[in-house]
Amino acid sequence: MPTSQRTRRGVEDIQTHSGMAEQGFMPHKTFLRIACLEMEKARRGQERRSAMCRVRNIDRRFQEIEAEKRQLLQALRRHDAGDSAPKRPAAVAKAAGYFKHRY
Repeated sequence: MPTSQRTRRGVEDIQTHSGMAEQGFMPHKTFLRIACLEMEKARRGQERRSAMCRVRNIDRRFQEIEAEKRQLLQALRRHDAGDSAPKRPAAVAKAAGYFKHRY
């Protein structure tokens, strides 16, 4: 008795129901898309708040640097003018003895 040969089928032979659904307006997909957009908006809002906080910290540090620089320049001017013993600015006196860097 001869053996019958079976045809081998691959993935492309699997029948699915995709494409059978109506491709018109589907409210549930629209609501899902709106929900995804709202989640992205919330994430971007958090990123924006975080970035603005970093910018404010950088601006604050710039102001601190300028204030310390003014104090140091005033101390140099007093020293060059021949005033009595130069007074160390508070920022310099506080950091004396070690390197201090603020992030």
